[in-house]
Amino acid sequence: MNTITKNSTSCLLILFCFLLTSQSFGQKSFTKTGSIYFSAGSSLEKIEATNKAANCVFDASTNKIEWGVLIKGFQFEKALMQEHFNENYLESTKFPKATFKGTVSGFDPKKSGVQNVKVTGDLTMHGVTKVITTDGTINVKDGKLDVLANFSAALADYKIDIPAVVKEQIAKVVKIKVSASLAALNK
Repeated sequence: MNTITKNSTSCLLILFCFLLTSQSFGQKSFTKTGSIYFSAGSSLEKIEATNKAANCVFDASTNKIEWGVLIKGFQFEKALMQEHFNENYLESTKFPKATFKGTVSGFDPKKSGVQNVKVTGDLTMHGVTKVITTDGTINVKDGKLDVLANFSAALADYKIDIPAVVKEQIAKVVKIKVSASLAALNK
C-alpha cells in the first residue's frame, strides 16, 4: 500500500470515528418511559405515587431538556388517594399535564460515565410556572443516557390547596425524583 493510500485510509478512519462520536450525542435522545416518583406524606400518612410514562427529550448539542407527564398517570397504593389527587388537589381534568423545560449545565457528551450536572428551568404544574434549579446526574453508557434528579416543590407555590381536615397528613413540600434512560432519537 502506498503512502497516499495509507494516509487517505487513516484520515477516513479518523473522520469516521469522529462522526460516530459526534453523532452519538449530537442528536436528541428521548424516552416515553421516564419515571417520576413523589412523596407527599407525613409521619401520620404515607402518600407516594409513581408515573412510569413520562416523556423526556434531551438535546446534547444545546443542553436543552424537556419533560412532560400526564397527571392521571400517577399510580397510588390506595385508589381513594389517587381519586382525591386527581379531583381535589391537582385537578387533572383542568390541568392534565405537568411539564419541565430547562437547561443542563456541566454535561460533556464526549465523556463516558457518571457526570454531575445542574439543571435549571421552568416547572409548570397545576397551571403555575416556577423556576427551579437542582443537581442531577447523567450517566453516559453504551450509547444511552441515564438521567436522574431529585428536587422539592412547595404545594403553596403551585396553588395546590390542602383542606384543613387533612392538613397534618400531607407534607407542605413534596419530594420528587425523576429518572429515565434515554436513547438516540432516530429521525
